[in-house]
Formats: sequence, C-alpha cells, structure tokens
Amino acid sequence: MPFPRLPGTDPHCMELDQIVFLVILASALALFVSGRMRVDLVAMLALLALALTGILDARQALAGFSSEPAIIVAAVFVLSAGLQSTGITDRIGAWIGRTAGGSEWRTIAVVMPATALLAAFSHHVMVTAMMLPILMRLAREQKLAASRLLMPMSLAASLGTTLTLFSAPAFLLAGDLLKRADGTGLGIFTITPIGLVLVALGTAYMLLGRWLLPRRMGEAQANDYLRLDRYYTELLVERDSPWIGRTREEFEAAFAERLQVVDWLRQGVRRRRQGPDSPLGAGDVLLVRASPDEIASIRNEPGLVLHAVAKYGDKPRDDRQAELLGEEQLVQAMVAPNSEFIGRSVADIDFLRTLGVVVVGLWRREGWLHGELSEIRLEEGDLLVLWGRQHEFGQLGSHHGFLMLMPFEGRRRSRRRAPLALGIMVATVTAAATQLLTPQIAFLTGAVAMVLSRCVDIEEAYSRIDVRIYVMIAGVIPLGIAMEQTGTARLVAELLLVHATHWPVFTLLLVMFTTAAVLTQILSDAATTVLLAPIALALAQGLGLPPAPFVVCTAIGAVASFLTPIGHHGNLLILNPGQYTFGDFLRVGAPLTLAIALATVWMARWLWLGGPLLPGVGG
Repeated sequence: MPFPRLPGTDPHCMELDQIVFLVILASALALFVSGRMRVDLVAMLALLALALTGILDARQALAGFSSEPAIIVAAVFVLSAGLQSTGITDRIGAWIGRTAGGSEWRTIAVVMPATALLAAFSHHVMVTAMMLPILMRLAREQKLAASRLLMPMSLAASLGTTLTLFSAPAFLLAGDLLKRADGTGLGIFTITPIGLVLVALGTAYMLLGRWLLPRRMGEAQANDYLRLDRYYTELLVERDSPWIGRTREEFEAAFAERLQVVDWLRQGVRRRRQGPDSPLGAGDVLLVRASPDEIASIRNEPGLVLHAVAKYGDKPRDDRQAELLGEEQLVQAMVAPNSEFIGRSVADIDFLRTLGVVVVGLWRREGWLHGELSEIRLEEGDLLVLWGRQHEFGQLGSHHGFLMLMPFEGRRRSRRRAPLALGIMVATVTAAATQLLTPQIAFLTGAVAMVLSRCVDIEEAYSRIDVRIYVMIAGVIPLGIAMEQTGTARLVAELLLVHATHWPVFTLLLVMFTTAAVLTQILSDAATTVLLAPIALALAQGLGLPPAPFVVCTAIGAVASFLTPIGHHGNLLILNPGQYTFGDFLRVGAPLTLAIALATVWMARWLWLGGPLLPGVGG
C-alpha cells in the first residue's frame, strides 16, 4: 500500500522562500566543504543571510544562542575542565594505563570501554587528547605497535558520545528538534541502551578484527614530542611539612602516578646509602621527574614547594596577592646554539639577579640528571622551565641566549577538590536526568558551581569553552528552523516517500543513518544533524510513526565518523602519531560503520516501534 502524501505539499512545485533557502543552504555547504572559511564564520553568514532575506525574523535567527544545545555544550566544557583541573581524568587515565598491562588485546579490551565511559561525561576530543600520550608511552614501554592502540581508542571516544544526550552536539540538536515538534524531546539517558550496544559491538569488533589494523610503531617526531611530558625539578620539604618523619617509600607511593623521585639531597649532599624506609626531614630536597601539570600544581601540595623558588625567589603568593602584584607564570625557554649559558651552571648564571626569573625545571633529550639542579651545567637544546612574572618575560623574549620562549603547557591541579568536582558532576547529571531541573539550567548550575568551588579557575573555565563550537551550533540551528518553516524538509520527505513507497521502515531508518554517516565525513556532526533531522522528522510524520527513531538514527549516523580521518577531530589527533593513511581508516571503518548502522536501526526499532529485541522474537 502506498504511503500517504504529506498534506499541503506538492513535490513538483517549489515556493520562492524554498528556492532562496536552498540557495543559502547550497552556498553554506560549499563553504563548509571548501574549508576556505572557519565553520563558525560560515554559520554566522548563513544566519545573517536567513535574517536579511526575511526567511527568519530576528528572534528566530538568534534563537540558537539561547538554545538548550548551545548552553549545554558550553557548560560541558566547563564541567570537563573541572574534572581535569582536579586531576580526576589524570587518575582515570593512569589507572587505564596500569590496568591494560603489556598485552595488545588486554589493552584494547580495557582502553575502549574506559575511553567510551569518559567520553560519555566529557568532551570526546579532550578524552582523545588525554589518552594519546598515555597510550604512546604504554606502546613504547611494552614494545607494542602504537597504530594497533590509537585507532581503537579514537573509535571508542566517538562511540562513547552515544551513551548520554549531552556528550555530542548532534544529540542535543536532535533532542531540541523533537522537543519543538512534539514537546517530549529526549531524556539524558534515552539513547543509553543503544550506546551500550554500540560500545560493546565496537570493542568486540576491534578485538576480533585486530588484523585489520596496521602495525606501525608511530611517528618518531610525535614520540620525541611526547617525551617532553617529564621535566626535572626539585621539591623542598618545608619545616611544617606533613611529610617530615615519613619515609621515602611512602612519598613515592603517594606520588607514584604523578612524579618519579630521581635523587635525594640533604644540606646539598646526595643521600646515596639511604633506603626506601629512611625518613624525610625538614629542608630535604627531592630531585624528581614530573609532568608540566605537576610542576604547576606544587603550590597546592601542603609542605612542598619548588626548591628554586624558595631558594632564589619570593614564595608564591596567595591568589589575592597575585591579583594585585601580577600572576606568577611558568615559561619554557630553549638554550640557543652558541649561547652564553652553555657550560655554565644555573647558580653561576644567577638568573634571578640578571634576568629576573628563576629556573625551576629542566628537560634534556638524553641522559639522567643527578645532584642539585642549580649545579647542573647547561647544554645546547636544554629546555628550561622559568618562573617569574608577566613583565619579566616580556623583556626576556629578545634575549639572544634563548632560541625561543614558549608557553609552559602545565595547568595547576586542585587535587584536594577532586571529590567536590566529582560530586558536582554527579549532581548535575542527576538533576538533569530526573528532571529536577531543566537540562540547560542543570548544566549551567553545575558549571557555575565548578567555578565558585574553585575546582577550576574562572579564566581557565572561559579558555576551555570552545567558542567556535558554541557559535557554530548557534549559527546552524536557524538553518534547521528555516528548513522546517519553509517546508523544505517536508518537500524532501515527500519526494523520498514517492520513491520509497514500498520500503520497510527498517530500510528507511537505515537510509537516514547512511546518509548522515556519509555527509558527516565533510560536515560536522552538528551541521549534518541540523540538515537531515528535519527531513527525518517530516518523514516520520508522513508515515504516521513516532519521530524519535528516525531522528536518533540520523544523529547517531552523524557521530559515526569512522570512514576517514577528516570526519572526526579525534581521528585527526591520532593520524600522525599512529602513521595512519586514509586507506587504514576506510579499511577499518567501513565494516564497523555497517555493523553500527544495523545495530542502531535494530535497537531504535525495538525502543520506539515495538520491533523484536532478538531475531525471531517478538513482533
């Protein structure tokens, strides 16, 4: 029996506003694909075009900025920053690396579900960036091929976005569309059953299909860069330190995942014969290898201070004083070839008197360092971590002894506030899931709570918000509104119904998924969902069926970006470190995308259309 025609729609006739809209849409798509303009700028141009041509009024054109998806996305960035600033994500990452062991299959089996879970409550690109150095280090230490680990991790980060509504803009936009259509929308965990199946399917696929992955150790340059994750620095045990009387073994156990003790000095003399049960004393200096984040976070550790700052510089001031006198900064500087510093020790140079800064850390390409940091003689190519204030570094930038000055990428960690940050995140999700608060208010409240509780500094919170994504979402939402308002979505759906009269619903759902999965290789998941979800909605209305499965299948197709490295920002992050090619992504991604498509459609039909959960069971 033929499907009913959408009322009031003639598939052979287009109105003027539809033609104008399609011209704007085609122009926007051309600019999106060409890459000549940033996607957020293209979105703004499309918004202005819709407003200036009268297709949308000012309120409709600007509705995206106050929309639920845009607010939630901005808030999620702040919440993620809170989790990272308090060290929660670092601890999880370290646990993953420790649990994975040295087996390839075990690493994949641990990394993929854990990465997916992290991506469900954070930003997936941030999760990918966090896991990248962990897996690269693990691959080096266990003699595993990096290319066999990075792609499964990146795919898991993408699949993890299907576990919650707020983990990907596509689902927020889909929920917003459904709310405008029928007033119900999607709950925080509505898509979770589908997501669980997809994560399990993706993990099983990568475990059984490991032979599809290339075996490459990873790019040498990437490895060299990642080795910069450990610098030498000195920690001074202060007189009122809680570590006085406690053993070195206890200290190393407490900081095992954060730093490595290399040497131990007392009154400037190395303690060569002291065992792990020897107690620490006031004034002891520990030479350690630590990450940039740990060096930046030392001031938050009671009883410990950067030795060089205590010895040569003023003690770090509290936050109130820092605001008045200028915030201390950490900057890294490379010793230039033929520099006057080569062959001289840090103490000989007296950086504080001559340059107004203090050397608090050192990275050297080869060899272990022992003894007091101030007595180490500098070599060409050494990276010095300098402590000082903003105005000092402005003058230092032109010094001929340094090849360059670079921002030190370390961020302070407020680890003592980790339980508070975790509690805020749990409370936020719970409030949104139970509808105690509307999702946008719940997430906005959580973001503000992260800042007020000082889990994340307000400046860092602002810096972590990806304004490009916020503006892009705000700009593409009017495209979706215009597609609905002009009847273009209904027209496309009518044409689809005319040509797919006898297609089963399963096939139509599969068509929407596939179309989105292909289009998202050149567009973002948000843009793909905005363009296709209204068509899916109109198609469902024409069939007299619930719109949720059609819209959800479209949104999941938009985030299933496995076919090319350009289809997903996480794929781009691993492209060079894993030495992947386009062919690698297509070979691994094509079968997985097909499996994901079939599983998504099957689950969507079961959840909303009364289809069978298992083959041969149910209606």
